[in-house]
Amino acid sequence: MSGNQSLPGGEPVPDKAAEAAFRETPDLYGAYPRLTEDQTARLAEHGQRRTMAPDDVLIREGERCETFFVVLSGTVAVVEDYGTPEEHVLRVHGPGRFIGELGLLHGQVAFYTAVAREPGEVLVVSLDQLRHLVSQDPAIGDTVLRACLCRRALLVGQGAGFRIIGSRYSPDTRRLREFAVRNRLPHRWIDLETDEEAEELLRRFGVGPAETPLVIWRDTTLLRNPSNADLARLIGLPSLPAGSRHGDVIIVGSGPAGLAAAVYAASEGLSTTVAEAMATGGQAGTSSRIENLLGFPSGISGAELTERAVLQAEKFGAWISLPLEATGLHRKDDDHYVVAFADGSEIAARAVVLAMGARYRRLQVPGIERLEGTSVHYSATVYEAQQCRADPVAVVGGGNSAGQAVLFLAGYAPKVHLLVRGASLEANMSRYLIDQVERHPRVEVMLHTEVTEVIGQEVLEELDVVDNRTGVHRRLAVRSLFVFTGAEPHTEWLAGTVAVDSRGFVLTGPEAQEACASPEVWHGRGRPCMTLEASLPGVFAVGDVRSGSVKRVASAAGEGAMAIHFVHRHLGHSAVPGTTGTPTAAGQSDASPRLRHKESAWLA
Repeated sequence: MSGNQSLPGGEPVPDKAAEAAFRETPDLYGAYPRLTEDQTARLAEHGQRRTMAPDDVLIREGERCETFFVVLSGTVAVVEDYGTPEEHVLRVHGPGRFIGELGLLHGQVAFYTAVAREPGEVLVVSLDQLRHLVSQDPAIGDTVLRACLCRRALLVGQGAGFRIIGSRYSPDTRRLREFAVRNRLPHRWIDLETDEEAEELLRRFGVGPAETPLVIWRDTTLLRNPSNADLARLIGLPSLPAGSRHGDVIIVGSGPAGLAAAVYAASEGLSTTVAEAMATGGQAGTSSRIENLLGFPSGISGAELTERAVLQAEKFGAWISLPLEATGLHRKDDDHYVVAFADGSEIAARAVVLAMGARYRRLQVPGIERLEGTSVHYSATVYEAQQCRADPVAVVGGGNSAGQAVLFLAGYAPKVHLLVRGASLEANMSRYLIDQVERHPRVEVMLHTEVTEVIGQEVLEELDVVDNRTGVHRRLAVRSLFVFTGAEPHTEWLAGTVAVDSRGFVLTGPEAQEACASPEVWHGRGRPCMTLEASLPGVFAVGDVRSGSVKRVASAAGEGAMAIHFVHRHLGHSAVPGTTGTPTAAGQSDASPRLRHKESAWLA
């Protein structure tokens, strides 16, 4: 901080930098709400008051967030690069404001330092108490969750957090950037090819270009070409708990189907582990706004829906681990299946729910590969949208995901071209989206149009597109391309284990029983293959990965919940209404005292 000047009478006159350090940041987009007296009193029932002096550090960058602070008096500054020449104030909070962002709710490390600027008092609430209040008190929960999500988005936009240094042509650079983006981790990418800062940083750390990509944080931590798991550990993303790796059900995948299954399984007393290879939320987590989901008349972003579901699942005792990539499934004995993972770990469970979802099919046209991750994207979040404020963009696809992306990007880019191979939008897009897309003044819908070439060396410059009726080509001057075409299932690791259809989606129900290599297995159980059951008894498939499923968020969530009904039938018992499992030291729960032999109560 710079010093103060003085008037002739000796009164200090703070300079502009000093004034900014004490001036409260105005509330933007609901990111900095002021808690009501009632909300503060409710929090005070679960916390303690603490005095603070100037320069007291409440939260330190790089350390795990374990405490929720409410400012009662004085001011607190949120600072990046605290104690270094690059130190700068991100925002300042006064009485009634709270300190924290999304990482606080998940026990991640802090991406900033919170330091007292003026003497005062804060209310201190433990992380466990905060999670309890967020899940139990709707008023506090909505206020805190939405503010945390907005603050995370602002941190992302400011380029806070760690830095990824790597070439746009490097597959590992693209991998790290995708992992950071999908998990909504604040970071900044420094392009080895074009950014002058990259060369200076490489010299400072004594690293050659061949050793990139690098992850650098706070100029004290350097990771050379880390795995996704290495980066997850640096940030504090949840990993598998120590101790027993046995449970009632393991859910592979954490999109809407997997998270719904986790909520219902854990709430009904089943010890539940969720394994996710990339990021919670699946494809839905990348959606800017979902408007046709029951109960959300004004819509909800995929990120907010995901965070609410994760908190709900964790409240009931489900354990969510990532990044944990499944590599194999086999039967351990008559009562358990074992899921193996790429890191060598294994989890055994009496039932398995496959909820891996599907990924958008990559566009196969000349010139596209070198621009993937820089100008060509397979999701449309605030991370990508911020690059599109001055230039036109194009979106490929005719489904709901493409429609949602178009409307979201039209709020940033001056022009959005929607390229649709078919003759109309009605075939795959919901009516409510079609109406908005066709009315938007910044959107141009181009039917019967396909991309034939992506043009540009370092950034996208033009698209060559063709009218598939006439064969006439034209050039579109765009700077970003967003692809939302057909989906491919994440089922390579199940090859030869469960029956799949011709496109790789998991067969269930009668189709699975008919395709089963050993049909007699069902006769031995005295029952047919259940509706969502795969070709192995006790293995279920839900959501986009299931053959014949309806590719909608509500349908996926419904299948995830219904799968737990069938899990209970497979196990021969059901949950007692209104009970949850009791956590053990290993992070699992002892379900047996909570179960009884009848149909699942919530479907009774």
